Amino acid sequence: MLRKLIINNHEITYTLRKSRRAKRLKVAVFCDASVVVTLPRTVTVAWMEEFLKRKVNWILKEIKYFKKLDPKLRLRGGVAEYRQNRAEALTLVMKKITKINAIYQFPFRRVTIKNQKTRWGSCSLQGNLNFNYKIIFLPDRAAEYLVAHELAHLEEYNHSKDFWRLVERAIPDYREQRTELSRRMLM
Repeated sequence: MLRKLIINNHEITYTLRKSRRAKRLKVAVFCDASVVVTLPRTVTVAWMEEFLKRKVNWILKEIKYFKKLDPKLRLRGGVAEYRQNRAEALTLVMKKITKINAIYQFPFRRVTIKNQKTRWGSCSLQGNLNFNYKIIFLPDRAAEYLVAHELAHLEEYNHSKDFWRLVERAIPDYREQRTELSRRMLM
């Protein structure tokens, strides 16, 4: 549902998604400068609008950032783009895994390239690693962070302090790379 909210003389148009599964309110600004708000059933629309008012500076900053980006960096792709880039993505991921796993030495089972809408990567409990084909469009260090993040899940299947220490072993500037990755949200 498309909605508009005027805050401090700024009109923000956003898509409101109501979710039974969501545990908390989520505001995302995507690379096409669109804003999506996910509303759990425990949060009222009035409270959500107050929250948006408090976050207006951040929302406007993100919208401005994405509007300045080269349209080629906006990561929207369909099945044809996925098929065209899947092999290149697998080659890149395998090179990054070889480099980073030299530090960790973690065993894993399978590496798969996917066309996901909301995830850059994942690691299953069975030790399978999955990556979005759009990893090929990331800066090199952000791609390495993504691979290190998923490899670290082979040892720590959570986001505890121990997990982040593992990531830091391979990517000392992981905080900066994590920020870079979060700015390139998928659609």
